[in-house]
Amino acid sequence: MKRWLIAIIFCLPTLSNAEDVLTLDWIDLVPQQERKLLDQKNMMPLLNHDGEAAKQTMIGAVREELNGSEVRIPGFVIPLEGDNKVVTEFLLVPYFGACVHVPPPPPNQIIYVKFAKGAPIQQLWDVIYVVGRLKTQHISHDMAEVGYLLEGTALEEYDDM
Repeated sequence: MKRWLIAIIFCLPTLSNAEDVLTLDWIDLVPQQERKLLDQKNMMPLLNHDGEAAKQTMIGAVREELNGSEVRIPGFVIPLEGDNKVVTEFLLVPYFGACVHVPPPPPNQIIYVKFAKGAPIQQLWDVIYVVGRLKTQHISHDMAEVGYLLEGTALEEYDDM
């Protein structure tokens, strides 16, 4: 059974048109000087698996020049706040199961999203685009350390074309 996402877009007056929104990939959140520390195959930090349970790597500086940008980024949702109809706060992560399994991605690969109007819960099972104003802000949460905050304004159906 296919799941179809219904795009619900909440426009703000500050967004005059689609050209004002910067479409990002997850690698775009990593400063150039840290990219050499990533496994280029899966874009995650190289881990050592010889011993204790792996912990979240704290290598994960943010790109300060993105602060205040209107962005659009795809990802998977880990609900944090809301009810059985809408989610108002969630973590956006680059792959399914991140933060639920150990270890979480680095801080610059997790975005804390505040979606004031509430995102319909039925839209959040598959990868989606989240649109909003990105801030470089450290947030410490029980699940992980986070490097970015996104004030969500819209959800869009994911299209990898």
